[in-house]
Amino acid sequence: MEKSGPHRLPDRGLVELSGDDAADWLDNLVAGDLTRLTQSPAMFTALLSPQGKILFEFFVWKPDGRFLIDVAAPQLVGLTMRLKIYKLRSRVEIRDVTADWHVVWCLGGVSDLVGDGVAAIDPRTNGGLWRGIYPGPGTDLNSDDGAYLAARVRLGTGEAPDDYTLGDIFPHEANMDLFGGVSFSKGCYVGQEVVSRMQNKTVVRKRVVRVASDSSGLTPGAEIRVGDGVIGRIGSVSDRAALALIRLDRVIEARDSGMAIVVDGRPISVDSDAIDRYRQSVKERPVLDL
Repeated sequence: MEKSGPHRLPDRGLVELSGDDAADWLDNLVAGDLTRLTQSPAMFTALLSPQGKILFEFFVWKPDGRFLIDVAAPQLVGLTMRLKIYKLRSRVEIRDVTADWHVVWCLGGVSDLVGDGVAAIDPRTNGGLWRGIYPGPGTDLNSDDGAYLAARVRLGTGEAPDDYTLGDIFPHEANMDLFGGVSFSKGCYVGQEVVSRMQNKTVVRKRVVRVASDSSGLTPGAEIRVGDGVIGRIGSVSDRAALALIRLDRVIEARDSGMAIVVDGRPISVDSDAIDRYRQSVKERPVLDL
């Protein structure tokens, strides 16, 4: 198995949630089911708008009875303020503990992540990419943004803001339905009605998927076209591979009609597994606009 790391992820913030009501209060807010933390030390989920779009995405950890939210540093202040709005009279303490912890990742296995913290397979992947949180600043570890980016692209792991814009994307479009980032069985949470409708009554036509060019490197932000129409946009790039938010129905139409899917005039290929999942969804559900 390929190995890399452990490396520090420097651009992360940590929010601690504690108190008698913390578990139920948080479970009533976030899209994922916190009981998943009995099976794994970490889960990836989101806080949604009432319209069902992702406002904040983050990991939730529960190392010692407290909840720790691992979020992109630029989103830390906004998330903390939003949580405090929802707090009302709940017995919950919300505290920025970024200075007390550091976030690390590696390829290969948990044995490469050592210390007094906690580590788990990144729930957005089927294995290989591990993540952990550990006490202290982690200044003895190097960061390797290029290796992390390459791993994300290879494993099809999208992140905001590189692959989609927070506030403008549904959880299904960010593939949260594929790795347990949203729950379809627990009680109510913010945005649940829209999430449930997308799961049960519609085909999700737009998703983050892997794409690749055989001829040259790709450019972040470049338009993906079929003929004169734009069907998607390139996000994270690692050489000739990339992640893209793309209309899968248009991909299938292009393939079936023999039209090229191109970026900057050069053909690209689209992940066949994502296409197969879309075809299966079409057989099971009607296609509705949301």
